[in-house]
Amino acid sequence: MPQISQVDIHQVKLWLDDKTTTILDIRDPMTYAMGHIPTAQHVDNESVKQMIESLDKESNVVICCYHGNSSQGAAGFFMENGFTDVHSMMGGFEDWKHSYPAETGNPSEEE
Repeated sequence: MPQISQVDIHQVKLWLDDKTTTILDIRDPMTYAMGHIPTAQHVDNESVKQMIESLDKESNVVICCYHGNSSQGAAGFFMENGFTDVHSMMGGFEDWKHSYPAETGNPSEEE
């Protein structure tokens, strides 16, 4: 497996502010609905194929999970599927929520 790039929450926030990244949240749907990074898209086993097909494989993609562990494997999976600028967010949403605002809502209700 290739080396997985890991970025901290502060770098992710800079990228979000610059609108230069896509955040993919791999936590379960209920936890995602209770709080997630603004603009983050929920991804699960059922939606991952569509996400891989729809995203620009050269765009900046950050994978977010609970604590930054599962996101490493997911980032590797996206890299294996041709993505060239993919990162795992260290500390996951648990670190994010202590420093930055979160959004709430059901992923099926979001556009």
